[in-house]
Amino acid sequence: MRVKQWLTEDFEAGDLPLYCGETLRSARLHYHQIGELNAPKDNLILLPTYYGGAAAGNHPWVGHNSPLDPDEYCIVIPSLLGAGESSSPSNTPGEQAGPGFPTVSLYDNVMLQKRLVDEVFGGASIALVMGWSMGGMQALQWGCLFPQQVCSVLATCCTARCYPHNRVFLEGVKAALTCDQNFQGGHYQNPPEHGLKAFGRVYAGWAYSQAFFRHELWRSLGFNSIEALLQFWEQDHLTQDANNLLTVLDTWQRGDISDNPVFKGNYNSALNAITMPTRVMPSTTDLYFTAEDAKQDARQMPGAAFDALTSDWGHIAGGAGREPQSHQKILAAAQSLLPEIEP
Repeated sequence: MRVKQWLTEDFEAGDLPLYCGETLRSARLHYHQIGELNAPKDNLILLPTYYGGAAAGNHPWVGHNSPLDPDEYCIVIPSLLGAGESSSPSNTPGEQAGPGFPTVSLYDNVMLQKRLVDEVFGGASIALVMGWSMGGMQALQWGCLFPQQVCSVLATCCTARCYPHNRVFLEGVKAALTCDQNFQGGHYQNPPEHGLKAFGRVYAGWAYSQAFFRHELWRSLGFNSIEALLQFWEQDHLTQDANNLLTVLDTWQRGDISDNPVFKGNYNSALNAITMPTRVMPSTTDLYFTAEDAKQDARQMPGAAFDALTSDWGHIAGGAGREPQSHQKILAAAQSLLPEIEP
């Protein structure tokens, strides 16, 4: 990729007061920057990360063959708190290491990202904030909190809060992980491998749809059997830290764009504050961020258009570069939302 600037950076935020009342000591926000900020400071695109994903997971949305062209835009990918790159249970020293890591909300993540934009990028106008899954939840949180700074929002395979059935799904994968006797309440000396493998197997059944398995779409991913796919999910989760997974899972379960000092739990008011051009794009076969819930949310956002991804890939359809047809539709939506930018 030929870009003027590609940086991997850490924003040192100092002691960070959290919405839960605790303070995250020596907080650090990891981010990737691809491209340069222009003089009017109006070409910034923000791509918050998703559950279990690193900043590099959003790179497939970026490129010279994409509307997210780093020759035109400054693309910033901030990593979720707790996910392993920014401050997390696995990399925080002292009492806040491991299970001592404090509770983090969507609001906390977005307010820290706001500091990054203001302090590092000079309070730039955000041409687009775009994300998949928990990245989309953060995009919607940005939209309601900062409608004067955010020009447009694109949220794929997400809702503006964690609905009840979604919460129950997460309880299932959490139980699969924590029932490993080696987990020891998060004080493990070695990774709880049986729990991590179980987590991956249970998650695989929810990440894709029934039709994905019925039509053997896993073959297009290079697997010769469902068991091979499940083993891939096992191995992927063996690379994750258990306490990190649980910390971000808790952020997800608590996810609600109105749960903050601005909206004080008034969900309708938070949705009504999303007045900028917004595209809500669920997958028609997503099993936990359902299209029905997403449509209900979109109806209450004055700036939103609802545009479902017709796909058998379930939740995975909305991820960067995951399913080709949906990927192209998402990029077309991004193109339609992005304003004309002066060099």
